[in-house]
Amino acid sequence: MVKEVFKRYELKYLISFEQYISLREHLLEKMKYDAYGTEGKYNIVSLYYDSDDSKIYYETRNKLRFRQKLRLRIYDQADETSTAFIEVKQKFKNVVNKRRTALPLNEAYELLNAAGEDWEQRKWLASNEQILKEAMHFKSLYDLRPELVVSYDRQAFSGIDEPDLRVTFDYNLMCRTDDLRIENGPEGQHFIDRDNVVLEVKVSETVPFWLSRLLSEHGCSKQSVSKFCTSVELMADRALSGQISTEKDMVM
Repeated sequence: MVKEVFKRYELKYLISFEQYISLREHLLEKMKYDAYGTEGKYNIVSLYYDSDDSKIYYETRNKLRFRQKLRLRIYDQADETSTAFIEVKQKFKNVVNKRRTALPLNEAYELLNAAGEDWEQRKWLASNEQILKEAMHFKSLYDLRPELVVSYDRQAFSGIDEPDLRVTFDYNLMCRTDDLRIENGPEGQHFIDRDNVVLEVKVSETVPFWLSRLLSEHGCSKQSVSKFCTSVELMADRALSGQISTEKDMVM
């Protein structure tokens, strides 16, 4: 059964690809590859939602004590019949709560595109009806619409003696706004340098001493990294640059 509810602390680091290669070898002394994927490797493609006045972006960028996101996510290659996840990710006082429900991708599109309360008029093939209602209430409250697609490759590790411990490395991070169909795969503009990797440590309570020491020995410093905000800013800059170029061409 797919896990639907997560509650944990998430610590983020921006590291080099060389640091990632070195760290993952040391991690295997205390951790194992994630059960999903080959050697814990898989691809993630997510469609993020926001309002016309960018409420979600500003809540995240301004680091409000309570903030949340709505996204539609798939793993690896997928088509419209593949399993997708509608997720609500919330953060309050540094604690991350993620709730998600699984359903076919084509149903997820239809559901999230439904106007007003129309979605309540039929039965959906969602794995968790309560979480589905929460997600749709959030979407309605903020009047959310599809904003951009974020994709990346991930290698994940889980603790052997510490089952609540998870470490992930995300690389090849890209975003796009011209094609919001996530089944079309990982395409777009790199919003973090290709030589950099986003490291996340996910734990229900405290980071074990051995891992803190390992990160310190490799020169890893905590750094706030929002994939969503960084992508929004890149796309806005590119749109502005394109507008300026067009205006110059018109003048010439």
